[in-house]
Amino acid sequence: MDYSFHIDADISKAETLPSSFYRNPEVFEALKQSIFYKSWQWVGSTQEIKDTSNSHPFILLDGFLTEPMLLTKDTDEVIYCLTNVCTHRGNLLINTPRKTKKIVCGYHGRRFALNGKFEHMPEFKETQDFPRLCDSLHQFPLRKWGPFLFAGLNPSFDFQDVIDSMNERVGFLPLDEFKLDKSRNKEYMVNAHWALYCDNYLEGFHIPFVHEGLDAALDYGSYDTILYDHCTLQIGYAKESEAVFELPAGHPDFEKQVAAYYYWVFPNMMFNFYPWGVSINLVQPLHMKKTKVSFMSYVYKENKLDKGAGSGLDKVELEDEEVVEGVQKGVQSHFYKAGRFSPTREKGVHHFHKLLAQFLNA
Repeated sequence: MDYSFHIDADISKAETLPSSFYRNPEVFEALKQSIFYKSWQWVGSTQEIKDTSNSHPFILLDGFLTEPMLLTKDTDEVIYCLTNVCTHRGNLLINTPRKTKKIVCGYHGRRFALNGKFEHMPEFKETQDFPRLCDSLHQFPLRKWGPFLFAGLNPSFDFQDVIDSMNERVGFLPLDEFKLDKSRNKEYMVNAHWALYCDNYLEGFHIPFVHEGLDAALDYGSYDTILYDHCTLQIGYAKESEAVFELPAGHPDFEKQVAAYYYWVFPNMMFNFYPWGVSINLVQPLHMKKTKVSFMSYVYKENKLDKGAGSGLDKVELEDEEVVEGVQKGVQSHFYKAGRFSPTREKGVHHFHKLLAQFLNA
């Protein structure tokens, strides 16, 4: 079935995606191939691939894509992202993180190098035209940003362009010194379509109406949105000098009171940089009315924690969820078809809807 959506490039003329986008199960299913297989996903950090565990299995977007994948690191410290499925009979190769010199299938003994290359298979001497290229493990494109790792199943754009865009503002930060604080990690179940959650994130328009505490910390009048090809930056400026970045000379925002850099990366990743570090938010679709949102905190300066815009993240999240779940109920109405965009406050949402339409139409 052809899913054609049109978002006018002129935000002053454009309408939002229709309510049918959020309600149609066939559209939701089409998002897998058209959006998620064609983009990039967070797959972990180098801190998970340590000397004690050079093979790290995981399921990418479990419950949605449910793609078994594997991060490995060889003796030259090169990291690979591979399929975790044996090319013989489809068995999962590694079930728990481990230290290993080779990848060996526990079903029939097929062996692979840590880069996924086929090496050996017992009882296959008489098999003709073997091994073939497809007998090695599929290797996914992998990009590294500081300690953070991203992979694409079949991406249609280069993630390095996204990294370069983010580095314009936060490239001065020593990302490799950021440490995961598991005590601050949280998962939230949101009773709404994943794209509605992103819609809400992509505009500061709602801050004065929804987030009393955050509004007290940010200068709403100066709130700024910058668009890139496959990501969006929202800059929150502080009302006071407490809890702001110490920006180096030559920085685009030097001498400005920046409280937060909010990066959204198409289609479902958020990187919220505060003076204390970064809160990474992953928006994981489960079904049309259920989304899992995972928060991971990487701390750089502990003395900056729980101050300014980077404090009270749980409270802000619960406030957002209440609104998003209300919208989820609202778009079920037969009397709501689509809305309009605020040209001054909803540039990020407009950009997101254009990308969704572009990828679906392609």
